[in-house]
Amino acid sequence: MNPKQTCLDHDGRACVEPSPEGCGCRGERQLTAEDGRRSLEAHAVAKGLEVREKYGPRIGWNEMMRLFEDRALVRYPCRIAFDAEPLREGEFAHPVATGERPEEGFTMVVHPYFSAQPDRVPALVLYQLVSLNYGPFASAADAEAFGAAALGISRDEYYNRLCEAADELLC
Repeated sequence: MNPKQTCLDHDGRACVEPSPEGCGCRGERQLTAEDGRRSLEAHAVAKGLEVREKYGPRIGWNEMMRLFEDRALVRYPCRIAFDAEPLREGEFAHPVATGERPEEGFTMVVHPYFSAQPDRVPALVLYQLVSLNYGPFASAADAEAFGAAALGISRDEYYNRLCEAADELLC
């Protein structure tokens, strides 16, 4: 086995001390990009479930504000602002860096259309928190998995809510 290869134990976790001869664990193989994608999505689901456990089962405006302060679940400082200018057409929310380094924080910009609908904002923000937490490595599937888990609904139902919100901006 090449020392740069990673082998997996029977639970799919990377072995701590692989040797050139191989560690002898079941499923020995080199990790792939697909393994990484699945791992990130699984982590996003786990974090979504943690959000639901700590702040749910109903996540409203107040719970979202408390979530923003929780560094175990929201990696960087974050505040919310309603402003359409930095958003693309049909985009309901997006995190905008407030400085050059992520540690300086983000403003979660939400389209002002939703400012009079505070009960809908958490679902929109949860989708974007994945981008804030994981950066460019996160995919739409990761964001959907996280948000659905946090809200305790199916991915299809969550996806439909998001599409409805985006569609309303285009009317």
